[in-house]
Amino acid sequence: MFDPERFLLSIQDFAVLYGLKVVVAVFILLVGLWLIRRITEFTYGLMTRKNVDPSLRPFLKNILNIVLLVLLIMVVIAQVGLEITSFVALLGSAGLAVGLALQGSLSNFAGGVLILTVKPFRVGDFIEAQGQKGTVSIINIFNTVIKTEDNKTIYLPNGPLASAVVVNYDVESHRRLDLSFTVDAALPVARVRQVLERIIATDERIVKEPAPSVGVEKLAGQTMTMSVKVWVLRGDYRYQQISEALNEKVKEAFEQEEIALK
Repeated sequence: MFDPERFLLSIQDFAVLYGLKVVVAVFILLVGLWLIRRITEFTYGLMTRKNVDPSLRPFLKNILNIVLLVLLIMVVIAQVGLEITSFVALLGSAGLAVGLALQGSLSNFAGGVLILTVKPFRVGDFIEAQGQKGTVSIINIFNTVIKTEDNKTIYLPNGPLASAVVVNYDVESHRRLDLSFTVDAALPVARVRQVLERIIATDERIVKEPAPSVGVEKLAGQTMTMSVKVWVLRGDYRYQQISEALNEKVKEAFEQEEIALK
């Protein structure tokens, strides 16, 4: 038979036993949320002062915020008196399921963090990777966007990109331009070299140091291939404009000197 007095006593006992724990848990939750906000803001400001890549800062801030929230929830659950091991097991199972479902995305995310941290290339660099060449336009956390010389937009997943061979053409200030010209082997080498050196000397885009070089690259039957190696600023090397200009100058000079290209 239902006893109201005993029921009220049970409620009072429960309130005495758990009421204070609930109040303390709520207090811990509120203080913890305030602390998490302050910690994440301080960390974001620290990353700004340390010049951490702007694309990386929000993601690191969010990761820190999630980790701290999970820890806070575990503390609150323990304070209330609930079994925390079940929560940890549930959290682990959920994390495993999400990780398996998003395996590719997580790989790209990790690759993006690695690229933004190690910086094998930066926005504006001309790179070659995964069979593609182009100027880095955007480095996102999941992919890197490059623009090709013919204005195509290519999205490279950061996971494979972080572990692939990347050729960065813009790390050094100068690049070497190699050209070859095949002429009749009967021509005097000094004459052909003189024409090529004159062209090199009159082009202001070719730097003096390292010094240019002109020589015989190959002899084959009745032909002789002259090798021209010059150094230019990396900006002048772009889009093959200087090589095209030098080829035109060499052709015009050879025609004036009656030197036939083979």
